[in-house]
Amino acid sequence: MKIIDTHCDALVRLWNKPKELRFSDSQELHTNLSRLQAGEVSAQCFAIFVPAYIKTEQKFQVALEQIDIFHKEILAKHSNVKHITSWDDFDNLKPNEIGAMLTLEGADVISDDLTKLRILYHLGIMSIGLTWNGANLCADGVQEKRGAGLTELGEMVVTLNNQVFVQTDVSHLSEKSFWGVLELADYPIASHSNSRALYDHPRNLSNQQAEALFNRNGFVGIGFYPLYLKVEGMVSIGDLITHIDQFCSIGGVNHICLGSDFDGVEVTIKDLENSAMYQNLINELLKHYKEEEVKGFAYHNFLNHRPNLINIP
Repeated sequence: MKIIDTHCDALVRLWNKPKELRFSDSQELHTNLSRLQAGEVSAQCFAIFVPAYIKTEQKFQVALEQIDIFHKEILAKHSNVKHITSWDDFDNLKPNEIGAMLTLEGADVISDDLTKLRILYHLGIMSIGLTWNGANLCADGVQEKRGAGLTELGEMVVTLNNQVFVQTDVSHLSEKSFWGVLELADYPIASHSNSRALYDHPRNLSNQQAEALFNRNGFVGIGFYPLYLKVEGMVSIGDLITHIDQFCSIGGVNHICLGSDFDGVEVTIKDLENSAMYQNLINELLKHYKEEEVKGFAYHNFLNHRPNLINIP
């Protein structure tokens, strides 16, 4: 069954080790071309993530360097990987092609310069998370103790996202920032999040948050990071499915996607260690859900909630 994965961090891994890693087949990458093909991934969202240690004045340059790597190492060297630059492009992929979509994890790369944001739009960014875990000029993230919400700049970014049909990603936001986005965003999503009702971690979404996101025609990309799934012990695919069960129990069956967070995690789920293992998850899901529901989780729900298709309530 084909897959659309809403979040991975392969770009920052390639940026960190440009001479050692190859997108085609480096085993150090959870998300490489051979593994995407083996896992039947038809489209992969590639996050631009600039580490916190990078100085503010250098962050935009690092973001551009990662976009350059995306073009040189992923697109130019692999003719079957196609750059997704509009929401309709997903419909035009051939069976042997893999769509590659750019996203941004942390708007601190633009500082307070909306021209830089517009440049990123022009370069093909189609989804933007305002923060990572800390605070920046747009909003507070989940690890910022003060727990503030959106700034005026953050509100402007969300408004601009709406105007150009770009998703606003809530996965790393503080709760107050989350609600600020939900008030403003036409296209809110959580690219890689799990259920706080099952595991009370600040990176997870409460039932109230998830229901509000579903009601705004958004989706949750279920993340595969074991530390967000369970308190302790080995984490299995079954533990991951319990988070899907929980979101389904509050009306999310048509709003669940898969956002692995591969290459952004230090540990992985047994039998789901990289993109090549995706069909192990599909096979387990088919034991619990109807085939049409599993197709929804795998790719249909993402396609059905693209900005040019959804109906804004």
